[in-house]
Amino acid sequence: MPSLIDIRRRVRAVKSTQQITKAMKMVSASKLRRAQQRIIGARPYARQALRVMSSIARRVDPEAHPLLRESEVPGAPPLLIVISADRGLCGSFNSNILKKAATFLEDTPDRQVAMALIGRKARDFFVRRRVDVRYEAVNIFQLVKYSHAQELAASAIEAFAEGRVSSVYLLYNEFKSVMSQNVVIERLLPIPRLTPENGGVEGPQVDYLYEPSADELLKVIVPRHVEIQVYRALLESAAAEHAARMTAMDAATSNAQEMVDKLTLYMNKVRQAAITREIIEVVSGAQAL
Repeated sequence: MPSLIDIRRRVRAVKSTQQITKAMKMVSASKLRRAQQRIIGARPYARQALRVMSSIARRVDPEAHPLLRESEVPGAPPLLIVISADRGLCGSFNSNILKKAATFLEDTPDRQVAMALIGRKARDFFVRRRVDVRYEAVNIFQLVKYSHAQELAASAIEAFAEGRVSSVYLLYNEFKSVMSQNVVIERLLPIPRLTPENGGVEGPQVDYLYEPSADELLKVIVPRHVEIQVYRALLESAAAEHAARMTAMDAATSNAQEMVDKLTLYMNKVRQAAITREIIEVVSGAQAL
């Protein structure tokens, strides 16, 4: 049976841990508000940009721009952009992403997949497994900037346009609510052709009038569309990470309180038993005299 000193020491340790988890929960809640506002503001623009770009891609010649081609380059692997967190203590946030990425590798023929790793957790996990890493970035989720998306998008666009990868996919946690994050894998390149069933626009397939020429417009809007979609995925992942960490720290704080209550009750029982034993010893000694 542990002594009262050991029990008190453990209670103090659990209370200290509880203070840390409670502080982390409050910090994540504060960051979540800002991240949620940013993603709510970015979603409508990104979704409408995807609809417009998909509509244009279905109307123009696929050879009008390198990012519109749909035929895969023989022997070129797909590029998977894995967006994870830089830190842990956020529940199953990182493990769900890593499991989905591992499944993608297993389902790909010959397991030849090029990877772009965003976040320290993804980088540390896959670098040890000797995968083909084309791009990596860490410590960008303190403050996600559009320049981060531009740099990542430029790397993906260059690899796809030069035929070094056959396609580009985004893998990230989509922010649904504080209690729910959904792992999403979606194709970034070539530009997906949406249908009315998956969010496309219904209507007759009429061509557009371009001013200036279609080639000049595509050179500008297609790369910008890729940057926007990457930026949205980074914002989604940032908001989902804060939500997951807040939920995990709330559960940890509650568990710590339950442990303190149980240890306190056990400590009182041990102290009561010690007092009872001392009384019995005193009484027994008095009777012996």
